[in-house]
Amino acid sequence: MPQSPPAQCPPAPPEEQAGPSHVPPPRKRKRPVPKEEVCRLCWRADCDPEVVGQLCRQKGLCVHENCLYHATRLGQKGADEEGFYGFLFPDIRQELKRVAQKRCCICRLRGASVACRRRRCRRIFHFPCGSERGCVSQFFGEFKSFCWKHRPVQRVRAVQQDETPCLICQEVVAGRPCYDTLVCPACASAWFHRRCIQGQALRSALHYFRCPLCQDVPTFQAEMFRLGIKIPDRDAAWEEDGAFADHYQRHSSCDASQCLCPVGREQAEVNGPWRLLLCGSCASRGTHQLCSGIGEDADSWECGDCSGTGTAPPTQGPSHSTPGPGTSAEEEEARILAGHPGTQLPSQPLSQKPAEPH
Repeated sequence: MPQSPPAQCPPAPPEEQAGPSHVPPPRKRKRPVPKEEVCRLCWRADCDPEVVGQLCRQKGLCVHENCLYHATRLGQKGADEEGFYGFLFPDIRQELKRVAQKRCCICRLRGASVACRRRRCRRIFHFPCGSERGCVSQFFGEFKSFCWKHRPVQRVRAVQQDETPCLICQEVVAGRPCYDTLVCPACASAWFHRRCIQGQALRSALHYFRCPLCQDVPTFQAEMFRLGIKIPDRDAAWEEDGAFADHYQRHSSCDASQCLCPVGREQAEVNGPWRLLLCGSCASRGTHQLCSGIGEDADSWECGDCSGTGTAPPTQGPSHSTPGPGTSAEEEEARILAGHPGTQLPSQPLSQKPAEPH
């Protein structure tokens, strides 16, 4: 099958490399009726959260996180827990009044709050409009924004071998660095799409974000910050919401081929025959002291997988948690006590209510 040619940025002389990689015509759209889910700064409700951030709703206000950070005259005057990320509600309302009559230079609608910080440039735009047009908004220091004409560009001497794929999505990137295609400044061999490296930055966060190829951190992060990649200062996505909570759970059952405990394999006591010992090597298998014939003074034990002499994996055979056919539970308990004179039956589980005296 014929292969499609690689994506190419339009050629541009060096002095014009600050121009956009693609210049779509201004998009005509009607202002939607303000609803609870529509941002009051950009008047959008259909934006990618990786582009505009979280939608903040409170006190009759509804604004995107990144629209707040890049509103030119809006400052964080409160603590992080006050208002929206430190932007106080009265200040947000004042900014909404200020930009009410300012037209976006891209979509031509009112409410533009982001201004190009290049000297003498008068372009203002909505944050998502600027992202679509090729503008760059930085997420460090003064949180500056630049239009497509004055945005920072990469000056990396990087040579591609044939059709170079993005290291993240494996799709072909443009032939040279541009707005949609970025390259690692440290190794000059790692190429990726802007949207792909932005997604990785949001997932990895500040402490884990690095070049996918050479693993450089300081040079790579500084360049990505300069080019408008948002790198949040928080734990990585895989560290949040208890993603690895099950890794911290301790094994808590007897894995002997025939468990002798009348209450069941989950029964565990601190001392006595129903003391539960875990394998000293893997800690992924356990046994009751009595079920594997372990002495009372033993402090460690190893399973069959680790030593070849411990307990085997549990089987479907009868155990004393399920008496064999023709044998009552009382007879099984009596047999255990007869074979081990000093044995005590396990204490009553908390989940079972003791019988009331008659």
